[in-house]
Amino acid sequence: MDKDQLGKSQPYIKRVEKPWGYEIHWVPEGLPYMGKILHINAGKRLSLQIHDAKQESWFLMSGRGKVIWENKNGELIETEFESGQGYTCNLGQKHRLAGITDCDIIEVSTPEIGNTIRLEDDYSRPTETEQMRKSPNRGWNR
Repeated sequence: MDKDQLGKSQPYIKRVEKPWGYEIHWVPEGLPYMGKILHINAGKRLSLQIHDAKQESWFLMSGRGKVIWENKNGELIETEFESGQGYTCNLGQKHRLAGITDCDIIEVSTPEIGNTIRLEDDYSRPTETEQMRKSPNRGWNR
């Protein structure tokens, strides 16, 4: 095992503050996948977005949450997360997560690559690029 692999076997955690709550990343950068917990505050929602390179799946850990996403007819529909069920968003599918109550959602995905194209955002954040993800405030100010 080389030195790069040794570093990835150590415990890892990173908290990323968001205007709707926060994320807890438990997978270090540079791996071919990402794992995080999204904590969404009650009544808050993520941007209505499309990913051009990232694919995501979700699993509700606690609380009540929902996904607003595009169906096969191009219409936005709401799906409340059911306990014990997984949900997957297709590449290029419009989607947004929302907290009905404070909730924690596990997200697994491809790495944080490509652009998060924000179609609507309650916090006036711009489209998020790979370069912007390196900034401490990721394109928004609290």
